[in-house]
Amino acid sequence: MQLTQFSDFSFRVLIYLARLPEPGMATILEIAEYFKISRNHLVKVVNNLANQGFILTTRGKGGGLKLGRPAHSISVGEVFRSSEPTLDLVECFNMKTNQCCIARACGLKGELYEARQAFMAVLDKYTLADAAAGTPAFPQRLVGDTPPKITEPTS
Repeated sequence: MQLTQFSDFSFRVLIYLARLPEPGMATILEIAEYFKISRNHLVKVVNNLANQGFILTTRGKGGGLKLGRPAHSISVGEVFRSSEPTLDLVECFNMKTNQCCIARACGLKGELYEARQAFMAVLDKYTLADAAAGTPAFPQRLVGDTPPKITEPTS
């Protein structure tokens, strides 16, 4: 499973804002330049974050973006759900568009559904404050570090 670029940029904006000193205001241009990403793409991300209530926007001189709620009250899972177009890991998760010919007999769907639930449960345990602080409580591999090596069990 991989985050969409939209979700990635959503988290970047929120973490950036959460790390700012009070009053915590930044502009889209400032954030775009910091992360070296398209301002136009960031406008779409910011619009979604504002519509979801994660950030507040103020137009005009002295305006900008700031968190709409305290960072400790914004769940990572909540942001993820609002920024991903679908959480369907496989085609058969969407009954309207499912074309899989073995969907009724497939035993894998249940396991994948359970895995998705476990994934979301982990994200729901953490907040934007955890992500912004970079504390050991927030798994660094979720924010770009190299994943830990998985060793095969010996028999």
